[in-house]
Amino acid sequence: MTLYFEDFAVGQQYTTAARTITEADIGWFAAWSWDTNPVHTDAVSTANSRFGGPIAHGLLGLSVAMGLASGLGIFEGSSVALLGVDQWRFVRPVRAGDTLRCRVDITSTRLTSRGDAGILGRQFTLLNQDDEVVQRGMIDLMVAVRTGQ
Repeated sequence: MTLYFEDFAVGQQYTTAARTITEADIGWFAAWSWDTNPVHTDAVSTANSRFGGPIAHGLLGLSVAMGLASGLGIFEGSSVALLGVDQWRFVRPVRAGDTLRCRVDITSTRLTSRGDAGILGRQFTLLNQDDEVVQRGMIDLMVAVRTGQ
């Protein structure tokens, strides 16, 4: 169900479905991004490292958070433009086998000067299966107003 600017208010919170990260996800992301750093791809060399094995790319987590939020369906029909990713933090490592879900909090709303769209301040919190925060940050979005369709 698509929501428009008028449907959002500060304090609303949405939680996505969950997705389990696989070794294949990490391998594909390494191949696609050309980031083949051993911290992501080499179980032998990372076995005795600070993380005790390979970890997912930080940007894989961010990408999964965006995809999970897309799956909510509420932004899909009204999105005009992604405005930026700010204050993104990689709090804990993500590993193959982790099941992630994303909480999206609406932190601010304002109408654009043209009046045909609004800006949503959105705090994304990516959580693992133990309810630990693994990543978080702001991802603001411009959305259409209902009357501007």
